[in-house]
Amino acid sequence: MKPRFAPPWFVLLPAALVVLWHFGVELRWVTEGTVPSPKQVLQSWNTWIFGSGAGKLTLSPYSGTWLDNVAYSTRRVLQGFGLAALVAIPLGLAIGWNRLAARVIDPTVQLLRPVPITAWLPFAIAVFGIYDASALFLIGLGAFYPIVVNTTHGVRDTNLLVLRAARMMGAGPGTVLAKVVFPSALPSIFTGLRLGIGVAWTAVIVAEMIAVKSGLGYVLWDAYYVGRMDICVATMFSVGLLGFLSDRVIVWAARFLLRWRALEAHA
Repeated sequence: MKPRFAPPWFVLLPAALVVLWHFGVELRWVTEGTVPSPKQVLQSWNTWIFGSGAGKLTLSPYSGTWLDNVAYSTRRVLQGFGLAALVAIPLGLAIGWNRLAARVIDPTVQLLRPVPITAWLPFAIAVFGIYDASALFLIGLGAFYPIVVNTTHGVRDTNLLVLRAARMMGAGPGTVLAKVVFPSALPSIFTGLRLGIGVAWTAVIVAEMIAVKSGLGYVLWDAYYVGRMDICVATMFSVGLLGFLSDRVIVWAARFLLRWRALEAHA
Protein backbone atom coordinates (compact mmCIF):
# COMPACT_ATOMS: atom_id res chain seq x y z
CA MET A 1 0.00 0.00 0.00
CA LYS A 2 1.47 3.35 -1.06
CA PRO A 3 1.91 5.97 1.66
CA ARG A 4 -0.60 8.77 1.54
CA PHE A 5 0.68 12.13 0.36
CA ALA A 6 0.50 14.76 3.09
CA PRO A 7 0.20 18.29 1.70
CA PRO A 8 2.70 20.72 3.24
CA TRP A 9 0.02 22.75 4.99
CA PHE A 10 2.59 24.42 7.24
CA VAL A 11 3.90 26.52 4.33
CA LEU A 12 0.52 28.04 3.47
CA LEU A 13 0.45 30.75 6.14
CA PRO A 14 4.10 31.86 5.66
CA ALA A 15 3.59 31.94 1.88
CA ALA A 16 0.42 34.00 2.27
CA LEU A 17 2.23 36.45 4.56
CA VAL A 18 5.09 36.82 2.07
CA VAL A 19 2.60 37.50 -0.76
CA LEU A 20 0.81 40.08 1.39
CA TRP A 21 4.17 41.64 2.26
CA HIS A 22 5.15 41.80 -1.42
CA PHE A 23 1.95 43.50 -2.53
CA GLY A 24 1.98 45.78 0.51
CA VAL A 25 5.34 47.16 -0.62
CA GLU A 26 4.62 47.15 -4.37
CA LEU A 27 1.25 48.88 -4.00
CA ARG A 28 2.67 51.27 -1.40
CA TRP A 29 0.29 50.29 1.38
CA VAL A 30 3.21 51.17 3.66
CA THR A 31 5.39 54.27 3.57
CA GLU A 32 7.86 53.97 0.71
CA GLY A 33 11.35 53.08 1.88
CA THR A 34 10.23 52.07 5.37
CA VAL A 35 9.69 48.35 4.71
CA PRO A 36 11.98 46.56 2.21
CA SER A 37 10.49 44.15 -0.31
CA PRO A 38 10.95 40.36 0.02
CA LYS A 39 13.24 40.41 -3.03
CA GLN A 40 15.44 43.09 -1.53
CA VAL A 41 15.69 41.18 1.75
CA LEU A 42 16.63 37.95 -0.03
CA GLN A 43 19.30 39.70 -2.08
CA SER A 44 20.81 41.37 0.98
CA TRP A 45 20.59 38.14 2.98
CA ASN A 46 22.38 36.29 0.17
CA THR A 47 25.18 38.89 0.17
CA TRP A 48 25.35 38.76 3.95
CA ILE A 49 25.80 34.97 3.82
CA PHE A 50 27.97 34.43 0.73
CA GLY A 51 29.61 37.80 0.21
CA SER A 52 29.54 40.15 -2.77
CA GLY A 53 30.96 37.61 -5.22
CA ALA A 54 34.28 36.15 -6.31
CA GLY A 55 37.11 38.64 -6.60
CA LYS A 56 35.16 41.45 -4.95
CA LEU A 57 36.76 42.73 -1.79
CA THR A 58 34.57 44.72 0.55
CA LEU A 59 34.76 46.05 4.08
CA SER A 60 30.99 45.93 4.52
CA PRO A 61 29.95 44.24 7.79
CA TYR A 62 26.97 42.82 5.88
CA SER A 63 28.97 40.87 3.30
CA GLY A 64 29.99 37.29 4.06
CA THR A 65 29.72 37.70 7.85
CA TRP A 66 26.45 35.89 8.50
CA LEU A 67 27.97 32.56 9.58
CA ASP A 68 30.32 34.26 12.04
CA ASN A 69 27.49 36.17 13.68
CA VAL A 70 25.28 33.07 13.78
CA ALA A 71 28.14 31.18 15.45
CA TYR A 72 28.58 33.92 18.09
CA SER A 73 24.87 34.02 18.93
CA THR A 74 24.39 30.25 18.85
CA ARG A 75 27.32 29.68 21.19
CA ARG A 76 25.96 32.20 23.67
CA VAL A 77 22.46 30.73 23.52
CA LEU A 78 23.70 27.17 24.07
CA GLN A 79 25.96 28.16 26.94
CA GLY A 80 23.35 30.31 28.69
CA PHE A 81 20.59 27.80 28.08
CA GLY A 82 22.76 24.93 29.31
CA LEU A 83 23.64 26.78 32.52
CA ALA A 84 19.97 27.60 33.08
CA ALA A 85 18.93 23.96 32.63
CA LEU A 86 21.66 22.71 34.97
CA VAL A 87 20.38 24.99 37.73
CA ALA A 88 16.64 25.09 37.02
CA ILE A 89 15.91 21.35 36.68
CA PRO A 90 17.40 20.29 40.06
CA LEU A 91 15.91 23.37 41.71
CA GLY A 92 12.48 22.63 40.23
CA LEU A 93 12.70 19.04 41.45
CA ALA A 94 13.56 20.29 44.94
CA ILE A 95 10.73 22.85 45.02
CA GLY A 96 8.17 20.36 43.77
CA TRP A 97 9.32 17.51 45.99
CA ASN A 98 10.33 19.17 49.25
CA ARG A 99 7.95 21.39 51.22
CA LEU A 100 10.76 23.24 52.98
CA ALA A 101 12.46 24.01 49.67
CA ALA A 102 9.13 25.21 48.28
CA ARG A 103 8.62 27.55 51.23
CA VAL A 104 12.15 28.93 51.14
CA ILE A 105 12.93 29.13 47.41
CA ASP A 106 9.67 29.34 45.47
CA PRO A 107 8.52 32.77 46.78
CA THR A 108 11.82 34.35 45.64
CA VAL A 109 11.53 32.70 42.22
CA GLN A 110 7.97 33.98 41.82
CA LEU A 111 9.00 37.45 43.02
CA LEU A 112 11.81 37.81 40.48
CA ARG A 113 10.11 36.00 37.59
CA PRO A 114 7.99 38.99 36.40
CA VAL A 115 11.06 41.25 36.11
CA PRO A 116 11.77 41.55 32.35
CA ILE A 117 15.19 40.75 30.92
CA THR A 118 15.61 44.35 29.76
CA ALA A 119 15.39 45.52 33.37
CA TRP A 120 18.43 43.39 34.21
CA LEU A 121 20.59 45.00 31.50
CA PRO A 122 22.07 47.83 33.64
CA PHE A 123 22.82 45.36 36.43
CA ALA A 124 24.48 42.88 34.06
CA ILE A 125 26.68 45.55 32.46
CA ALA A 126 27.61 47.07 35.84
CA VAL A 127 28.62 43.68 37.27
CA PHE A 128 30.05 41.84 34.24
CA GLY A 129 30.93 44.70 31.88
CA ILE A 130 30.49 44.63 28.10
CA TYR A 131 31.64 41.03 27.74
CA ASP A 132 30.16 37.61 27.05
CA ALA A 133 29.47 37.13 30.76
CA SER A 134 26.76 39.80 30.59
CA ALA A 135 25.06 38.05 27.69
CA LEU A 136 25.30 34.63 29.35
CA PHE A 137 23.80 36.02 32.55
CA LEU A 138 20.82 37.53 30.70
CA ILE A 139 20.27 34.44 28.52
CA GLY A 140 20.54 32.06 31.45
CA LEU A 141 18.22 34.18 33.58
CA GLY A 142 15.61 34.36 30.83
CA ALA A 143 15.67 30.62 30.18
CA PHE A 144 15.76 29.74 33.89
CA TYR A 145 12.21 30.70 34.85
CA PRO A 146 10.15 28.65 32.36
CA ILE A 147 12.32 25.60 33.04
CA VAL A 148 12.10 25.79 36.83
CA VAL A 149 8.35 26.53 36.85
CA ASN A 150 7.49 23.69 34.47
CA THR A 151 9.76 21.26 36.31
CA THR A 152 8.05 22.13 39.59
CA HIS A 153 4.65 21.64 37.99
CA GLY A 154 5.70 18.27 36.57
CA VAL A 155 6.86 17.03 39.97
CA ARG A 156 3.69 18.15 41.72
CA ASP A 157 1.57 16.58 38.99
CA THR A 158 2.95 13.09 39.63
CA ASN A 159 0.21 10.48 40.05
CA LEU A 160 -0.37 9.95 43.79
CA LEU A 161 -1.43 6.33 43.27
CA VAL A 162 1.91 5.56 41.63
CA LEU A 163 3.75 7.24 44.50
CA ARG A 164 1.83 5.22 47.09
CA ALA A 165 2.45 2.00 45.18
CA ALA A 166 6.20 2.69 45.05
CA ARG A 167 6.32 3.43 48.77
CA MET A 168 4.31 0.31 49.61
CA MET A 169 6.90 -1.73 47.70
CA GLY A 170 9.62 -0.37 49.98
CA ALA A 171 11.13 2.33 47.78
CA GLY A 172 12.90 5.09 49.71
CA PRO A 173 12.52 8.83 49.01
CA GLY A 174 15.60 8.95 46.76
CA THR A 175 14.44 5.96 44.73
CA VAL A 176 10.93 7.36 44.39
CA LEU A 177 12.31 10.71 43.22
CA ALA A 178 14.69 9.15 40.69
CA LYS A 179 12.54 6.26 39.42
CA VAL A 180 9.00 7.64 39.67
CA VAL A 181 8.86 11.42 40.07
CA PHE A 182 11.59 12.42 37.62
CA PRO A 183 10.32 10.24 34.71
CA SER A 184 6.78 11.48 35.39
CA ALA A 185 7.97 15.10 35.31
CA LEU A 186 9.97 14.72 32.08
CA PRO A 187 7.15 15.85 29.74
CA SER A 188 6.77 19.07 31.75
CA ILE A 189 10.54 19.49 31.88
CA PHE A 190 10.75 19.28 28.09
CA THR A 191 7.93 21.82 27.84
CA GLY A 192 9.99 24.13 30.02
CA LEU A 193 13.06 23.50 27.88
CA ARG A 194 11.12 24.42 24.72
CA LEU A 195 9.88 27.63 26.31
CA GLY A 196 13.33 28.32 27.72
CA ILE A 197 15.14 28.01 24.39
CA GLY A 198 12.67 30.47 22.85
CA VAL A 199 13.33 32.97 25.63
CA ALA A 200 17.07 32.36 25.26
CA TRP A 201 16.96 33.46 21.62
CA THR A 202 15.00 36.54 22.63
CA ALA A 203 17.46 37.32 25.41
CA VAL A 204 20.54 36.92 23.20
CA ILE A 205 19.24 39.60 20.83
CA VAL A 206 18.60 41.97 23.72
CA ALA A 207 22.01 41.23 25.24
CA GLU A 208 23.93 41.60 21.98
CA MET A 209 22.32 44.92 21.22
CA ILE A 210 23.97 46.52 24.23
CA ALA A 211 26.06 44.15 26.34
CA VAL A 212 28.39 42.76 23.63
CA LYS A 213 29.69 43.86 20.24
CA SER A 214 29.10 40.79 18.06
CA GLY A 215 26.33 38.42 17.06
CA LEU A 216 22.95 38.79 15.41
CA GLY A 217 21.63 41.23 18.00
CA TYR A 218 24.56 43.57 17.44
CA VAL A 219 24.04 43.36 13.66
CA LEU A 220 20.33 44.11 14.10
CA TRP A 221 21.00 47.25 16.11
CA ASP A 222 23.86 48.39 13.87
CA ALA A 223 21.77 47.87 10.73
CA TYR A 224 18.89 49.85 12.21
CA TYR A 225 21.28 52.64 13.18
CA VAL A 226 22.56 52.99 9.58
CA GLY A 227 19.13 52.57 8.00
CA ARG A 228 19.60 49.05 6.58
CA MET A 229 16.09 47.72 7.20
CA ASP A 230 16.70 44.89 4.73
CA ILE A 231 19.43 43.54 7.03
CA CYS A 232 17.17 44.09 10.05
CA VAL A 233 14.48 41.90 8.48
CA ALA A 234 17.06 39.30 7.41
CA THR A 235 18.33 39.20 11.00
CA MET A 236 14.79 38.68 12.29
CA PHE A 237 14.28 35.78 9.90
CA SER A 238 17.67 34.34 10.90
CA VAL A 239 16.75 34.38 14.58
CA GLY A 240 13.34 32.86 13.82
CA LEU A 241 14.94 30.06 11.80
CA LEU A 242 17.55 29.30 14.44
CA GLY A 243 14.92 29.32 17.18
CA PHE A 244 12.73 26.96 15.17
CA LEU A 245 15.61 24.53 14.59
CA SER A 246 16.51 24.62 18.29
CA ASP A 247 12.92 23.84 19.21
CA ARG A 248 12.83 20.92 16.73
CA VAL A 249 15.96 19.44 18.34
CA ILE A 250 14.32 19.52 21.77
CA VAL A 251 11.11 18.01 20.37
CA TRP A 252 13.12 15.21 18.76
CA ALA A 253 14.99 14.57 22.03
CA ALA A 254 11.68 14.47 23.92
CA ARG A 255 10.21 11.94 21.49
CA PHE A 256 13.33 9.79 21.78
CA LEU A 257 13.53 9.87 25.57
CA LEU A 258 9.77 9.60 26.13
CA ARG A 259 9.10 6.82 23.63
CA TRP A 260 8.16 4.60 26.59
CA ARG A 261 5.02 6.73 27.02
CA ALA A 262 3.89 5.83 23.51
CA LEU A 263 4.49 2.16 24.27
CA GLU A 264 2.42 2.46 27.46
CA ALA A 265 -0.40 4.14 25.55
CA HIS A 266 -0.55 1.21 23.10
CA ALA A 267 -0.25 -1.44 25.82
